[in-house]
Amino acid sequence: MRIHQQPFGTRRTGSALVPVLVVVAVVAALAAAALTFNVSSQREVQTTQSSRRALYLAEAAVSDAIQELNIAGNTDGTVPGAVGTESVPRSLKAGVYWADIRDNGDSTLTVTGSGRADRNTRTIEVVCRAEGVGVFGNAIFAGNRSGDPTYSLDLGGTGTGADLVNGSIYSGGDVTLNDDSAVNGRIGAAGTITGGVGETGVTQPIPDIAAMRYETNHDFDVASLFSGATWEADDAGGNAWQVPEDNPAHIFRKNPDDRSTETATTSKDDYFLEDPYEPLGIDATSDGSDAYPITLTGTAGDPGPVGTDKVYFIDGNLWLHSIPAFSMKFVAGAGEDVRVTFVVKGNIIFSDNLFYEDADNDGVAFIAVADSAEPDSGNIYFGDPRGGTLEHMEAFMYAENDFIDYNLDASGSSEVQLIGNMTAGDRVRVDRDFTNPDGTVAHSRLQVDFDPRIVANTLSLPGLPTTPGAATDYSVVFWREVASH
Repeated sequence: MRIHQQPFGTRRTGSALVPVLVVVAVVAALAAAALTFNVSSQREVQTTQSSRRALYLAEAAVSDAIQELNIAGNTDGTVPGAVGTESVPRSLKAGVYWADIRDNGDSTLTVTGSGRADRNTRTIEVVCRAEGVGVFGNAIFAGNRSGDPTYSLDLGGTGTGADLVNGSIYSGGDVTLNDDSAVNGRIGAAGTITGGVGETGVTQPIPDIAAMRYETNHDFDVASLFSGATWEADDAGGNAWQVPEDNPAHIFRKNPDDRSTETATTSKDDYFLEDPYEPLGIDATSDGSDAYPITLTGTAGDPGPVGTDKVYFIDGNLWLHSIPAFSMKFVAGAGEDVRVTFVVKGNIIFSDNLFYEDADNDGVAFIAVADSAEPDSGNIYFGDPRGGTLEHMEAFMYAENDFIDYNLDASGSSEVQLIGNMTAGDRVRVDRDFTNPDGTVAHSRLQVDFDPRIVANTLSLPGLPTTPGAATDYSVVFWREVASH
């Protein structure tokens, strides 16, 4: 009997083929899965990178829009409506972008910038505020129109006594921030900047005062309105020339005899802002709670606020300096806001505090105009010649010549806060260091908080000087990403 045998190993080899095939299949599946994962990861990375590029492109769109807005603000002021379009976009680094610009009608603009990379589109929305860089766009402005090559706008002080400016400043000369003084805003200078960071070698225009022709372009000529004045005593202090209450100039008293020491050196008539028809306020705390009211009322037949929305022209000097009172406050008729401008062909002297009744809606401008016949004119002085009650002022101020503080010593005001602006066609001189009796040097602190309502067009005051060539810059106040359309 013959026994047939299979070759050795044939059956075992066939049996081993199955697991080999399984292993191959698993490896192939893993390779396919890895390849799929790799492709998916690459796509995800590419999508993420494209999305990021799209965001950068949207930011580029907004940046270009703001740049063009600033160019427009420094030229003809025409606000562009768009930067590119979705159908005709601008190109940049493997992507495109465009922006729409919408005027919100309140000195703000909304810029909507979109960027597209591959198939990804992202959009951001930015709200920009217009900031004037002329006289009324600065907390402190010194035009240096005299061209003084040595002029420097200096701030100083240490610790809690350091000067502080919340707003932009400009000097037609140099700027020097000494010790701990600080500026929370843009710094611009035609010359150098020491102690701070800003833009040098820049110029900003000064108002054209002559073009305003204030001698004829005004509502009330105060000197003429005083032609029928009578010499009377009042609680406001001493005897002075006064006019009846129905006269718009009743808010002044002329040449009071209890302040003849202060006025002895002036060559023109001196008008003191004080209302003899209102009860005298003392306001010993200097916070405005008991301020002496200055009421812009109408006549008996016309009780409306005829004094508001008006320009008062004074050929002389204007003083805010009362012996008994510490503070003054403007008041309009019922339901009315105070909006008034005082133009003084002479000097303006602030020695007492000045408050608004309604800080949100009231506004007062003081403009000192130079008199060609008087070398000492066109200046604004602040400081109290009798002992330093000046601590707080709310007003917009412009001096055609200089803005000067004086009589700041150990008995003077240790701190003065101005809410508004401090501006001058020539120089702002705020050297507030003084020497104590023991020989030590101290500093009288100055804080200027810029009031933006004029440049924001939320406050309109009559008769403000025009500034040819004044520029406008736009700054970002709000940023967010929004859904793309």
